[in-house]
Amino acid sequence: MTFASVGDRNAIEAEMPWEARDVPPTLYGQLCRTAEAFPDRPAVSYQLLSGPRDRAETLTWSELKDRTTQAANLFRSLGIGETDTIAYVLPNANETICTLLGGAVAGIVNPINPLLEPEQIAAILRETGAKVVVTLKPFPKTDVAQKVAEACRHAPGVNYVLEVDLNRYLSPPKSWIVPFLRPKVTANPHADVLCFAREMRKQPTTLTFEDSRGDRVAAYFHTGGTTGMPKVAQHRYSGMIYNGWLGHQLLFTERDTIMCPLPLFHVFAVHVILMSALCSGAHVVFPTPAGYRGEGVFDNFWKLCERWKISFVITVPTAVSALMQRKVDADISSVKYAFSGSAPMPLELFRRFESACGVTICEGYGLTEATCLVSVNPPEGEKKVGSIGIPFPYSHVKIVKQTADGPRECDTDEVGEICVANPGVYAGSTYTEVDKNHDLFHEGIYLRTGDLGRMDPDGYLWITGRAKDLIIRGGHNIDPAEIEDALLAHPAVAFAGAIGQPDAHAGELPCAFVELVEGAEVTEEALMAHAKVHIHERAAYPKHLTILPELPKTAVGKVFKPALRMQAIERVYNAALEAAELPARVVSVIDDRRRGLVAQVERNGADEDAVCHCLGAFTRPWEWAASENAGG
Repeated sequence: MTFASVGDRNAIEAEMPWEARDVPPTLYGQLCRTAEAFPDRPAVSYQLLSGPRDRAETLTWSELKDRTTQAANLFRSLGIGETDTIAYVLPNANETICTLLGGAVAGIVNPINPLLEPEQIAAILRETGAKVVVTLKPFPKTDVAQKVAEACRHAPGVNYVLEVDLNRYLSPPKSWIVPFLRPKVTANPHADVLCFAREMRKQPTTLTFEDSRGDRVAAYFHTGGTTGMPKVAQHRYSGMIYNGWLGHQLLFTERDTIMCPLPLFHVFAVHVILMSALCSGAHVVFPTPAGYRGEGVFDNFWKLCERWKISFVITVPTAVSALMQRKVDADISSVKYAFSGSAPMPLELFRRFESACGVTICEGYGLTEATCLVSVNPPEGEKKVGSIGIPFPYSHVKIVKQTADGPRECDTDEVGEICVANPGVYAGSTYTEVDKNHDLFHEGIYLRTGDLGRMDPDGYLWITGRAKDLIIRGGHNIDPAEIEDALLAHPAVAFAGAIGQPDAHAGELPCAFVELVEGAEVTEEALMAHAKVHIHERAAYPKHLTILPELPKTAVGKVFKPALRMQAIERVYNAALEAAELPARVVSVIDDRRRGLVAQVERNGADEDAVCHCLGAFTRPWEWAASENAGG
């Protein structure tokens, strides 16, 4: 099928309703269909180390089906039913994939970010009622096992912990050394600890129970995680398979190989990539346990693309920024496209990547609450840099503004809240906590995303801001309330406001503004040190803090964050111009109806191309001040 325009999207929808599409009702049904069609083709490959000649393990579709079946049987043998939860706290590995798929077949699988702190992991385990946790056996240079052991002590519902040993991916002599370097972990008082590999070997490769008869909740994904109780979204088979169907119908075939250095606790890797492979028979390569964070991955990235003859690269803006600091030192002629999500792509970075690699980037948009996919800049059509593209087939988007007379749909190019209805939206039951679903839907079926945006005359979506105040650092959600609460715990602080300041690498970094109690004295350095002690997650530490005589406030006394964002944009952009030895300066930041906050720049004799190059590294728009030429 061709997907190059709104007309193509509409033509696909006109063929038949989604419900009439020939897709299996369950995940296991889809896996069996693909394994039967392509039994000996590669399904997934995994490298523990990042070198282009390092050892790798590849599973064919037949082998992946067998291991998924064994995992599902294992979980059922431990008392898991369709409504019970299997959590995993794992880096990327083939065992992670088998746990993910097998968990969704046997019960409800719950991927958890291993970078979270123990109290956050414990909160998710309690919220989802996890009975089984799959995690790492203690291994050098990682504290995952230690954190999970501590978390399980505070999650009394966990009955079994299954340990995955990464040492099997190593060859002698490295594999001989690991047992002597394993960290010690205190035994859990209420959960039985079992060896994942040993228990898997006991299971048959034929399903020992009847597969689900239709659609149901099969996965829980947490959002954010920087507060004590993150929200947990419910995903059904129908939404997971819809994401996979999109990838298969519009992008991938069994002849494609996809490089995916993203974590298998995130919807981008799981629902967009793995489900697309599951529906198409494509081959997915996962380099190192930590993906892009893994040692040597960026240095070896292009050589890995050459080794595996990659046709599609999956990335995020922070990774693209890091890749652009390395030469393209391999034959990457097999690469067709790079797909980027999780955060906006700066225009300058987009241009540099395409120029250096000869590979086109397609930006898209998705969110955990919608299972994932919503829109993309079509690979075969016009790509509007900075937009999030055209809504996918069967993804219906409304831009809605709340008014005194109730919600109304916005006109073309008018900014409002992006609301989405598609097979990935579980209308009325998005979150596990019932109370969190109140007022979450427009007209009962359109998920209110919390993102502000507009639809242009060509049907392309643009994000202009966020109705909610989340700080998105390299695709990771940070709740500003945690930063603000930490600062307000200091006796000298009267008011605090945390926002995301622009960053050329991460998109946003957390920063904070405070107003002191009258007569109090404290330095910005002391408040930064105080915040680091009281904030649980390192990613949420503010990178900058400013003490103001008075914080801007609304008529009802709330901190007015748009004004803080304006100050941060001016400070960061001017610092970048100064570092580049350019005399141009931001003289103001305005709130534009169509584009959100826009920096106004006076040239002061600076070279226009140099200013464009400098400020193009940021996602927030800019333009020449009224007395200058149009730009940005």
